[in-house]
Amino acid sequence: MTNRIALVSALAIAGLLTGAPAEAKGCLKGAVVGGVAGHVAGHGKMGAAAGCAIGHHNANKKPKQG
Repeated sequence: MTNRIALVSALAIAGLLTGAPAEAKGCLKGAVVGGVAGHVAGHGKMGAAAGCAIGHHNANKKPKQG
């Protein structure tokens, strides 16, 4: 069982290291705002995740409109 966990962990780390670089455009700002709003409502991590997704969506939407 521990060998399986070690193998899965090693594959996950290798996938993260070799993957394409992520663009955090808009995500950080959205995550901060969403995290604060979520914290007030008692769900900080869910608010940060939703804020990141919305911020990233809005950041990608703006260049297309220009």
